[in-house]
Amino acid sequence: MKILKVSEQISIKRSIESGTTEQLAIVKGIIQEIRTRGDKALREYTEKFDRVNLSSFSVTEGEIETAYHKVDEGFVSIVREAAENIRSFHEKQLRPSWMTTEENGTILGQKITALDSVGVYVPGGTAAYPSSVLMNVIPAKVAGVKRIVMVSPPDSEGNLPPAVLVAAKEAGVEEIYKVGGAQAIAALAYGTESIASVDKITGPGNIFVALAKREVFGDVDIDMIAGPSEIAILADEKARADEIAADLLSQAEHDTRACSVLVTPSMSLAEEVAEEVEKQLALLPRKEIAARSIEDYGAIYVAADLDEAVETVNQLAPEHLEVMTENAMELLGKIRHAGAIFIGRYSSEPVGDYFAGPNHVLPTNGTARFSSPLNVDDFQKKSSVIVYSKKALTDNAAKIAEFARMEGLEAHARAVEIRLENDNK
Repeated sequence: MKILKVSEQISIKRSIESGTTEQLAIVKGIIQEIRTRGDKALREYTEKFDRVNLSSFSVTEGEIETAYHKVDEGFVSIVREAAENIRSFHEKQLRPSWMTTEENGTILGQKITALDSVGVYVPGGTAAYPSSVLMNVIPAKVAGVKRIVMVSPPDSEGNLPPAVLVAAKEAGVEEIYKVGGAQAIAALAYGTESIASVDKITGPGNIFVALAKREVFGDVDIDMIAGPSEIAILADEKARADEIAADLLSQAEHDTRACSVLVTPSMSLAEEVAEEVEKQLALLPRKEIAARSIEDYGAIYVAADLDEAVETVNQLAPEHLEVMTENAMELLGKIRHAGAIFIGRYSSEPVGDYFAGPNHVLPTNGTARFSSPLNVDDFQKKSSVIVYSKKALTDNAAKIAEFARMEGLEAHARAVEIRLENDNK
């Protein structure tokens, strides 16, 4: 693992997944086909890409019941406890609507309303991601969304992973479809005979899913276009090299484009961690993926002191940030940019991935400078409420009209003045 001075180039940014011209053309074609031919096109794409011909896309209650028999009771218990932790955390994010009344009778306020419907995309293929189900569905439920639709690509037998179905049931999803890829995003955005459209789409996916989400944005809302996973660890000489190496590799095994970075003022720790990464890497089942990630996007940055290390972390604005220093909590106030901040050696990043409660859908690629984790607000919208009294309009009509005329909008001015003229007749 390469060791660099902070004075050298510092970045976790990778090229945005804008896709190739060919990939974008494929996605646009799929979306158009779904919009014009609905279920027929959806069935054809499912057969082409997932190699299964489905008579129905819906997951039945029987399939969910079977899924419970295929997983350990212990796993179900873990899912329930994780779901409760996630629910409890997100319930604290709820905000009420509010109104204020001025002395002149004016009432101003904000009405918070849950979205009517949300579609959650859960990746499929060779892996199962029940944690993704919980993290996307539960905040929507807490926000008050009435209709939550889950889509996920089926295997060649036409099934979804049992763990995913169990997580969906525990999270409260009542509408599940066996469709994936860009065709699933198009179905959620525009609807087919089997799948009614939604107002917002959340959840990660491959490049074709990401491109499809980008294409349908504006007709529906989306959560974000998330890039490959990343972690930065801020550590001093008191931290353990083997624990840091394990945490760096926990992100590297995700994807060959995942980014794992250590920032430290200690050269001795940097050298120990580099050695430990190589040692642990050899033992990983996904060592080829992790090794490529570490080679291309991994780095250890050595700072002059802890203050420079903290500022380096703020420049990186990582998705995940672990703080493994002496008196780590004292640094929290100095950290401005990170998707999720894990304080202390017992707060390893997987704690947040699966169990603690905060959402693991986080801003990547440096976007933590201006964006936040998926949260309850993402599933609600705000409406301003304005109730002007006669006195308030009388007091302010001339100012409003003058402002309107300054912008060259005479009808705006007249819309205010006509009310006072009518009252004076």
